[in-house]
Amino acid sequence: MMNKIENIRIRDPFVLVDNGCYFLYGTRSETAWSDADGFDVYKSTDFKTWEGHKEIFHRPKDFWATDSFWAPECIKFGTEYYLIATFGSKTRKKGIEILKSSSPEGPFESITGGPITSDEWNCLDGTVYFEESVPYLIFSHSVPEESRGAICAIRLRNDLTETDGELKTLFYASDARWSKPIPFAKDEFGMEGEAFFSDGPFVIKETDGTLKMLWSSWGEEGYAMGLSRSLSGNLEGPWEHGDKEYIKGGGHGMVFKGLDGCRYLTYHTPNDAGKEHPTFIHFEG
Repeated sequence: MMNKIENIRIRDPFVLVDNGCYFLYGTRSETAWSDADGFDVYKSTDFKTWEGHKEIFHRPKDFWATDSFWAPECIKFGTEYYLIATFGSKTRKKGIEILKSSSPEGPFESITGGPITSDEWNCLDGTVYFEESVPYLIFSHSVPEESRGAICAIRLRNDLTETDGELKTLFYASDARWSKPIPFAKDEFGMEGEAFFSDGPFVIKETDGTLKMLWSSWGEEGYAMGLSRSLSGNLEGPWEHGDKEYIKGGGHGMVFKGLDGCRYLTYHTPNDAGKEHPTFIHFEG
């Protein structure tokens, strides 16, 4: 089964299944690489026909970010809904902010008052994972600051408003055999030598205790996604990487359980600006 939704153009798709509905979030394709001002949601009950888009967040007049409105992920925690998203501006490094709403359809408002990641780093593509009920923020720290393409983790406070622990690097894109140096490192980032990038981490806890992670990088044929496994079964790893890409020609994926009981993987493809669509396939792991 493969289903590409041709009439929706987003990057970094994320699906929340809640109250008998599918809620689809993502980066607006038309503003992914320019000034941006919001996020949307699409809604479906049958996984075929999608309503929307409905704007769930619009940039307030005094909001610090003006571009790089990327990768919104919506989770339900308690009775509230939280949107974990990347933001950027021309005068500040990209950072991850957490927003909150009483509904998966918004409106969402910031609860962190700015990025909860370091002002010294470009941090992007945040995802929240609960390990033994403790929330962790997993994110990418990559080119041009980190030539190895890092995937990092840091503990959050229980109310998700602040970080609360020591930052740890889980692994680097350069650790995986399938991940290749990007061919545009010098032209786009001014970097000499080999440079790897990472993005889009998503953690999967299997029923048998196995811990896996989807993440994206550059493969033999361009943008691709890998599937890694923690040998310890927890975030600290060590992490074992496959020899080959899990998905070629697309990436920034996540896994969810459908209303039919099946598991699905969604990711965007192709990776060409303005042509991206959410794609769905059965996930076998």
